[in-house]
Amino acid sequence: MLRRFLRAKIHRATVTQTELDYVGSLTIDSDLLKRAGILPNEQVEVYNITRGTRFTTYAIVGEAGTGEMCVNGAAAHLAEVGDLIIVVTYCDLAEDEIESHEPVVLVVDDENKPVS
Repeated sequence: MLRRFLRAKIHRATVTQTELDYVGSLTIDSDLLKRAGILPNEQVEVYNITRGTRFTTYAIVGEAGTGEMCVNGAAAHLAEVGDLIIVVTYCDLAEDEIESHEPVVLVVDDENKPVS
Protein backbone atom coordinates (compact mmCIF):
# COMPACT_ATOMS: atom_id res chain seq x y z
CA MET A 1 0.00 0.00 0.00
CA LEU A 2 1.20 3.49 -0.83
CA ARG A 3 0.44 6.58 1.24
CA ARG A 4 0.62 10.18 0.03
CA PHE A 5 2.96 12.62 1.79
CA LEU A 6 4.18 16.17 1.40
CA ARG A 7 7.24 16.16 -0.85
CA ALA A 8 8.00 19.85 -1.30
CA LYS A 9 6.50 23.19 -0.38
CA ILE A 10 7.21 26.81 -1.26
CA HIS A 11 5.59 28.63 1.64
CA ARG A 12 4.06 32.14 1.54
CA ALA A 13 5.19 33.10 -1.95
CA THR A 14 3.82 36.33 -3.37
CA VAL A 15 2.05 36.29 -6.74
CA THR A 16 4.02 38.64 -9.00
CA GLN A 17 1.89 38.39 -12.13
CA THR A 18 -1.24 36.82 -13.60
CA GLU A 19 -1.73 35.97 -17.29
CA LEU A 20 -5.28 34.97 -18.21
CA ASP A 21 -4.49 34.53 -21.92
CA TYR A 22 -2.05 31.67 -21.45
CA VAL A 23 -2.47 27.94 -21.94
CA GLY A 24 -2.14 27.34 -18.20
CA SER A 25 0.32 26.60 -15.42
CA LEU A 26 2.31 28.36 -12.72
CA THR A 27 5.55 30.09 -13.73
CA ILE A 28 8.11 29.86 -10.90
CA ASP A 29 11.60 31.37 -10.65
CA SER A 30 13.96 28.54 -11.65
CA ASP A 31 16.09 29.09 -8.51
CA LEU A 32 13.03 28.39 -6.33
CA LEU A 33 12.15 25.31 -8.38
CA LYS A 34 15.66 23.93 -7.89
CA ARG A 35 15.76 24.67 -4.16
CA ALA A 36 12.36 23.03 -3.64
CA GLY A 37 13.18 20.11 -5.95
CA ILE A 38 10.15 20.76 -8.17
CA LEU A 39 10.63 19.78 -11.81
CA PRO A 40 9.29 21.53 -14.91
CA ASN A 41 5.83 20.20 -15.80
CA GLU A 42 5.44 18.57 -12.37
CA GLN A 43 1.93 18.77 -10.92
CA VAL A 44 1.59 21.33 -8.14
CA GLU A 45 -1.23 22.27 -5.80
CA VAL A 46 -1.60 25.99 -5.15
CA TYR A 47 -3.27 27.21 -1.97
CA ASN A 48 -4.09 30.92 -2.00
CA ILE A 49 -3.75 32.19 1.57
CA THR A 50 -5.20 35.59 0.71
CA ARG A 51 -8.39 34.36 -1.02
CA GLY A 52 -8.88 30.83 0.24
CA THR A 53 -8.89 29.45 -3.30
CA ARG A 54 -7.11 26.25 -4.32
CA PHE A 55 -6.20 24.82 -7.69
CA THR A 56 -4.07 22.18 -9.36
CA THR A 57 -1.74 22.96 -12.24
CA TYR A 58 1.86 22.30 -13.28
CA ALA A 59 5.11 24.18 -12.82
CA ILE A 60 6.96 25.91 -15.63
CA VAL A 61 10.39 27.47 -15.42
CA GLY A 62 10.67 31.20 -14.87
CA GLU A 63 13.74 33.39 -15.06
CA ALA A 64 16.31 32.73 -12.34
CA GLY A 65 16.70 35.29 -9.59
CA THR A 66 13.54 37.23 -10.41
CA GLY A 67 11.27 35.84 -7.71
CA GLU A 68 8.72 35.24 -10.45
CA MET A 69 5.49 33.57 -9.37
CA CYS A 70 2.98 33.97 -12.21
CA VAL A 71 -0.45 32.35 -12.22
CA ASN A 72 -1.42 31.56 -15.80
CA GLY A 73 -4.56 30.59 -17.69
CA ALA A 74 -7.94 30.02 -16.06
CA ALA A 75 -6.32 29.91 -12.62
CA ALA A 76 -5.54 33.62 -13.05
CA HIS A 77 -9.17 34.15 -11.99
CA LEU A 78 -8.22 32.66 -8.60
CA ALA A 79 -5.29 34.95 -7.75
CA GLU A 80 -4.16 38.55 -8.01
CA VAL A 81 -0.76 40.18 -7.87
CA GLY A 82 0.24 40.46 -4.22
CA ASP A 83 -1.69 37.40 -3.04
CA LEU A 84 0.18 35.02 -0.74
CA ILE A 85 0.24 31.40 -1.92
CA ILE A 86 1.61 28.04 -0.91
CA VAL A 87 2.88 25.76 -3.70
CA VAL A 88 2.89 22.07 -2.78
CA THR A 89 3.85 18.74 -4.32
CA TYR A 90 3.15 15.30 -2.90
CA CYS A 91 4.67 11.87 -3.33
CA ASP A 92 3.44 8.33 -2.79
CA LEU A 93 5.56 6.27 -0.42
CA ALA A 94 5.65 2.61 0.47
CA GLU A 95 5.55 1.74 4.16
CA ASP A 96 9.31 1.13 4.28
CA GLU A 97 10.03 4.62 2.83
CA ILE A 98 7.94 6.65 5.25
CA GLU A 99 10.24 6.80 8.26
CA SER A 100 13.19 8.22 6.32
CA HIS A 101 11.16 10.67 4.23
CA GLU A 102 11.92 14.39 4.76
CA PRO A 103 9.93 16.93 2.77
CA VAL A 104 11.54 20.12 1.49
CA VAL A 105 9.96 23.23 3.02
CA LEU A 106 11.16 26.44 1.41
CA VAL A 107 9.97 29.59 3.17
CA VAL A 108 10.31 32.79 1.14
CA ASP A 109 10.13 36.49 1.98
CA ASP A 110 7.85 39.09 0.38
CA GLU A 111 10.14 39.23 -2.69
CA ASN A 112 10.10 35.42 -3.04
CA LYS A 113 13.69 35.09 -1.85
CA PRO A 114 14.41 32.01 0.30
CA VAL A 115 14.70 32.64 4.03
CA SER A 116 14.90 29.00 5.14
